[in-house]
Amino acid sequence: MERIGVEERRTRLGRRHRLGAGCQAADPVEAAASMVALHASDPATVHLSVAARVPGSDVADTERALYDDRSLIRMLGMRRTVFVVPTPFAPIVQAACTNDIAVKQRKLLVKHLLEAEVAEDADACGQWLAAVEEATATALALRGSATAQELSADEPRLRTRLSMAPGKSYGAQPYVTSRVLFQLAADGRIVRGRPLGTWLSGQHQWSPAADWLPAGLGDKLAAEEARVTLARAWLASFGPGTTADLQWWAGWTLGQTRKALAAVEAVKVDLDGQVGFVLPGDEAPEVPVEPWVAFLPGLDPTPMGWKERDWFLGPHKAKLFDTTGNIGPSIWSDGRIIGAWGQPESGEVRYQLLEDVGADTTAMVEAEAARWTKWLAGVRVTPRFRSPLEKQLSQG
Repeated sequence: MERIGVEERRTRLGRRHRLGAGCQAADPVEAAASMVALHASDPATVHLSVAARVPGSDVADTERALYDDRSLIRMLGMRRTVFVVPTPFAPIVQAACTNDIAVKQRKLLVKHLLEAEVAEDADACGQWLAAVEEATATALALRGSATAQELSADEPRLRTRLSMAPGKSYGAQPYVTSRVLFQLAADGRIVRGRPLGTWLSGQHQWSPAADWLPAGLGDKLAAEEARVTLARAWLASFGPGTTADLQWWAGWTLGQTRKALAAVEAVKVDLDGQVGFVLPGDEAPEVPVEPWVAFLPGLDPTPMGWKERDWFLGPHKAKLFDTTGNIGPSIWSDGRIIGAWGQPESGEVRYQLLEDVGADTTAMVEAEAARWTKWLAGVRVTPRFRSPLEKQLSQG
């Protein structure tokens, strides 16, 4: 097997993830395509991930691609996580990942409806849910776009309450509204549109999926074929990677992962004692890149692209990740993490380096911190998932 060492992997990361000097993307769509998908569980991440890869871009550029040009789409995808993907690629993600998630979530929702005694048995609960979904989709189509509150006014059954953890101190009786909209989105029938409020808001208007894709996200693609296409895209952006990396990233079973790698005819390579994979013909060294520094937001797709992260993370996991495995804001130099950043209430970008990187790299970090302070222009971004070091830097 061809050996691909850590330095080569870091070079590939800098070039293929559009972070290295002279390697950056031309626009938000190209930035998203270079990463296969941008994490969007935290709405700020999308804008910051684009700004880290597209020189001169701003929030308006990304919003234009999402809501005016509709060349990007926000959707449920890998690991039941919300992503932003180039719109033509959305049916691939839907067939490769989201459809399976939709089946599991429907079963869970029917179970919760039964526990709330919405109907007398599971079949009746399923029929009730289908009727509410159809009425909600019709109301949305008539409006063109709508908030959850508006749709609840059109379809009163959306205000049916569930009974979660009855008898427990943490029990709750939420409306079924968000669960029904989540299910319609998972089925590829509706999509999240403009946010309610600023670009930091996690609440969105909803629109019919056909407004972004005239044919809808649909079910025309075979799941196996779509998984092969998604595996190929992941290898192009993140390869080399291990079977465990791809399985974790995609949220597939081990069997699905192995089958997709075999269909791609992925080539085995030696990752310093581990077996990794690259696309056929991608074994040769990447073209070197000039020294670079990047400030990436929490949940940026680069650090979340692999399960096994020691080759770029080093000993810094405890300070940079929360207890559930979500990374906070990080600072990168030449393909590895060297520190973290955060914002106090005053809004400027503060940083802390976790190792001695030398005067030249430190100067680049200082310049990048100043650039981000200017870019954010006083807007304070508090990550949804907070790391210990980000919390420390945000104090005061």
